[in-house]
Amino acid sequence: MQNRQGRMRRMRALMIKEFWQIIRDPSSLLITIFFPILLVFLYGSGVSLDLNHLRVGLVLEDTSPDAQSFAESLQASRYFDVKIARDRRELVGDLERGDIRGMFVVPSYFTQFRNRPDKIAPIQVIADGSETNTANFVQNYAEGVIQNWRVQQAITEGLSEEAPIVSVEPRFWYNEQLESHYFLLSGSLAIIMTLTGALLTALVVAREWERGTMESLMATTVSPNELVISKIIPYFFSGMLSMAICVFASTVFYDVPLRGSLLLLTLVSALFLFCSLSFGLMISTLTKNQVFAYQITLISAFLPAYILSGFLFEIESMPKWIQMITYIIPAKYFVQSLQTLFLVGNVWRLILYDMVPIVIIGVVFLVITMRKTVKRLD
Repeated sequence: MQNRQGRMRRMRALMIKEFWQIIRDPSSLLITIFFPILLVFLYGSGVSLDLNHLRVGLVLEDTSPDAQSFAESLQASRYFDVKIARDRRELVGDLERGDIRGMFVVPSYFTQFRNRPDKIAPIQVIADGSETNTANFVQNYAEGVIQNWRVQQAITEGLSEEAPIVSVEPRFWYNEQLESHYFLLSGSLAIIMTLTGALLTALVVAREWERGTMESLMATTVSPNELVISKIIPYFFSGMLSMAICVFASTVFYDVPLRGSLLLLTLVSALFLFCSLSFGLMISTLTKNQVFAYQITLISAFLPAYILSGFLFEIESMPKWIQMITYIIPAKYFVQSLQTLFLVGNVWRLILYDMVPIVIIGVVFLVITMRKTVKRLD
């Protein structure tokens, strides 16, 4: 009983010391408060996959009413900002410089083909293939605009035979307006918490070694396990504060919906933060140098989380051997959980499936840290 009380007193004293150190350390406050706010602002305002108002050119070699009607339909689309020319040579320079991302060419024989019985007239679409995603957007948006224009023309001309047999009315679940910042911001919280949690503890033990205070701690009756736990708990609360700031900013300032339970979000975030803090503490225990610990954290925590978590790049499109590596990336499971909670709701089967690997990986990191934390100076 006395040993237990003594253990609790030692841990409480160490945790109080860590809390005061967090408050007095500008770098900890910077990582906890200002760094998450900055990243949420950058992801919310500076990063977008929505390509509205693409700059394109329109070559009207035919000036008939049908061609003019198509030009008006293209100009009315919110996806394009249109620059009109009479000859494609006027737009080639703009395409080479990147001033426009593609061009539509209405040929001089457009009206002749429209007057044929099949009423099929060609429109050439040229896209800048140097940016493949943008080129695909130009092609896909162009098909949509052309199809809408054909339907409008059929209605205007009263040609019921051109009416489609099947009417397709697309509906998008979970993100009806296809706002990219909804899933970008929800997924970015995993990246922010990976970097924040790992950095908070990656510098802790390394800083203790550099300042010489670790030797003083080893001279006391504090056990290695007590030392590890007393350092994780204070930074756990700091990390949860960062998460609360990120969720508040995302939902209030960027209108990201939170359709799941706030309690479940807190639980998943706490488990992931435990994993991230354990990883950072493991790094600081192994390196014993702040600069080296910082560099290792960026390479081994941030980059895998950013590239292999499914935050920006689809995991299914990666090679099989890369997909196998993603199973040991905790951020992958946290990204999936966040996007489910924010955009879908409380899908327990998916959330539980993601929580289990996070806990297992976090326990592995913590065990390695405890085994490597020994009371000797070599």
